[in-house]
Amino acid sequence: MTKLLKLFRIQLLVILALLLLATLSVQYYLNVKTQRENQRISELQDQALLAGFAIGVNGMQQTEDLGDFVKREGLSFYTEKTKVKIQDILIINNDWRIFNSLSNKYPAATDENNDLVYRELSDVKDLPPLIETREKLGEAYNKFPNINPVNANESESEAHAIPVQTSEGRWHIMVILKTNKRELDNLASQSLAFTFSILLFSTIITMFLVWRFSRPIANLSKAARRVADGVYDFRLDEAKRNDEIGQLAGQFNEMTAELERTRQLQERLQESEKSAVVGRLASAIAHEIRNPLNYINLSLDHLRKKFQPEDESKQENFDKLTKQLKIEVDRINNQITDFLRYSRPVKLNLQPIDIRKVVEDSLRIVEPQAAETNIKISVIERENLPQVLGDAEVLRSVFNNLFINATQAMEKNGGNLNITLSTSENSVKIEIKDTGNGIPEENLEKIFEPYFSTKETGTGLGLAIVKRIVDDHNGDIEVESEENLGTIFIVELPQV
Repeated sequence: MTKLLKLFRIQLLVILALLLLATLSVQYYLNVKTQRENQRISELQDQALLAGFAIGVNGMQQTEDLGDFVKREGLSFYTEKTKVKIQDILIINNDWRIFNSLSNKYPAATDENNDLVYRELSDVKDLPPLIETREKLGEAYNKFPNINPVNANESESEAHAIPVQTSEGRWHIMVILKTNKRELDNLASQSLAFTFSILLFSTIITMFLVWRFSRPIANLSKAARRVADGVYDFRLDEAKRNDEIGQLAGQFNEMTAELERTRQLQERLQESEKSAVVGRLASAIAHEIRNPLNYINLSLDHLRKKFQPEDESKQENFDKLTKQLKIEVDRINNQITDFLRYSRPVKLNLQPIDIRKVVEDSLRIVEPQAAETNIKISVIERENLPQVLGDAEVLRSVFNNLFINATQAMEKNGGNLNITLSTSENSVKIEIKDTGNGIPEENLEKIFEPYFSTKETGTGLGLAIVKRIVDDHNGDIEVESEENLGTIFIVELPQV
């Protein structure tokens, strides 16, 4: 049962059922409340009509004013607290004149003979609408001036006519009741307000459910587009949910993790294939080219000793040419060395070393060129550095490459080469900052790839070798650069 309730479909059905039940319950309660209120008002009206009829009958039997009669009898049915009260009682005789009234608004007058003259009912214009129908009053219906009043909808009172058969003919007792229609309207408005509130609450809950259901789908759609673009290093947070969306997100995360592992394996496979190709190529180059190069180098030394011209002008040209040939032979040998170094795994002799001494030893290689090209070198040690675990000879080639690249980037205009050594958690950080030309942003992600080079004479293996050596030392290397502002290489090596 618990597993069933975790399903989003079941949760949605339960919530919608609860909302429907709550809406029906509130509506039923309001209907019952309104019905009871209407029933109570109807009972009050009936009581008022009976009381008015009784008062009217008594008024027909005596000449005393109805108001005085009510006060004398001490009737208290007509207080302001009641929702229905008797506003007035008119006794209408068979001549359709007002014989008596509770409010005394229509008193009888006297003529020249001192006879009483009662007011015509048809002359009264302020009567509220008559409630009784033609079927109940018969032919007398049309005698009432208030059967179709103009302001019937605005009136807060209503008139009820009751026929009474007397010895003088058919009289009528008109009871005018004042009802609190505003309160009745408020009751109806309250019912509508409650209904609207329930509907609004249901709508908000439904919108929340729709949003809660659609938002993970939208996130999943965005994630699918990212996967299509080749981005696998992210995970959906919806996997923490216990419903179907959580299961789908979990499976999606597993898929992206598997794709990421597959891509890493492919990259390693490609790297291995490249290394194998480079290894075979390096071996072939070492075997087929180095022997002739050694012969050429030895022959150049022999020529410089045995066949140097005696003429000083020719001797200078001869030395220049042979020296240039030896430089080119050394360059080819260095390229072959790079190929061999990258293709063959390095055997590290790890031991505690002073990294500053390694850095200073590497700086001696570039100090002459730096002096010629107006490059200022500074080494800053932030604090007493601990020793690092590494191979000093192999690490020296890392800093050789980085320092040579830095000086070459500043050889035209000069600049500053700043090396800062500091500690960072469990590692030693070496920051190498130059003020050279910088690296274009589109090349930053490629500089550690083998065979990528922007130099005309470069092999593209220098920084690839640097990264491999740092990785073999369980370290890390990062680069930051801006064109025309300079480059920063940050190398971190583990402490002892």
